[in-house]
Amino acid sequence: MTASPDLTGLLLEWNEGNDAALEKLTPLVYSELRRIAQACMAGERPGHTPQASALVNEAFVKLIDARRVQWKNRAHFFAMSAKLMRRILVDFARRKRFLKRDGGLQVTLDENVSPSTDRTRDLVELDDALTALAALNPRVSQVVELRYFGGLTESETAEALHVSTDTVLRDWKFAKVWLHRELTCRGGL
Repeated sequence: MTASPDLTGLLLEWNEGNDAALEKLTPLVYSELRRIAQACMAGERPGHTPQASALVNEAFVKLIDARRVQWKNRAHFFAMSAKLMRRILVDFARRKRFLKRDGGLQVTLDENVSPSTDRTRDLVELDDALTALAALNPRVSQVVELRYFGGLTESETAEALHVSTDTVLRDWKFAKVWLHRELTCRGGL
């Protein structure tokens, strides 16, 4: 979430029906979504996932259609963006997996939380594991979603979840260990 001219104010104005705010908001949001999508898509092999621009376009259309959402601030907006990008990528992986049983998207959780070129875990399995983690601890699951699918830093994640950076770091450490164990039990690393 890079510094931008009063994104929260524009979101609130748009919430209130100000279409001029949406015109000002669009390039800011699109630029930030592109940054998030590029982080999500780093290292993907061509043809295995939608291109970053397609991911951004689909997320943007869904966010703009989400006018009924009462945006609280920019952190809320980008948390929703991360959730949408997760859903879009997982839906794509599920369709691809359905069409090609042994195919799918491979991802890992590395120390930097960004997808690596060494894909060792299927996105669908990761999504299932995150859903199981959410049942155990919803906030920890949200930390993974924001960091991995949203490309947010520790401090941005803390802002979005209204917790301290130390809490995010502890949650992230726990999530990596828990997900590693869970994914290993599901299919081996």
